[in-house]
Amino acid sequence: MELILERSYFKEGTNGALFASEKSQNRFVCQTIELPWQNNQRSISCIPEGKYELIARTSVKFKKHFILKDVENRSLILLHPANNAKRELRGCIAPVLHLSGIGKGLYSQRALDKLRFLIDRALENKERIFLTIKSSNYEYCRTL
Repeated sequence: MELILERSYFKEGTNGALFASEKSQNRFVCQTIELPWQNNQRSISCIPEGKYELIARTSVKFKKHFILKDVENRSLILLHPANNAKRELRGCIAPVLHLSGIGKGLYSQRALDKLRFLIDRALENKERIFLTIKSSNYEYCRTL
């Protein structure tokens, strides 16, 4: 299964739209929030665009969520619930049902539950899960 995250970069944060690629069609799943692009600096930047494998993970803090494998110069990049990127994220990605501002969203846990349902179904079918991150405003990002 492939998930596609189309990002929009802003000085205050990064907003995105997450799609599930199924049968040559991209189906909208939810919005996302992240920190702004700060040259992939740990804890203050979103991660670089690219293709990453997602693995299911469980922790006391976030319960069942996902980790991105092999992120260049980074570790423990998670896909977990959060509603305010600057207050709750350190480079991770948070799904949200609705955007409420730049780097801010609503109903993150519900968005993660929706995403987890899709991913769990694919994992039951022994599929690997990949997340492809790309820009929807690349020229803006290059000038930051």
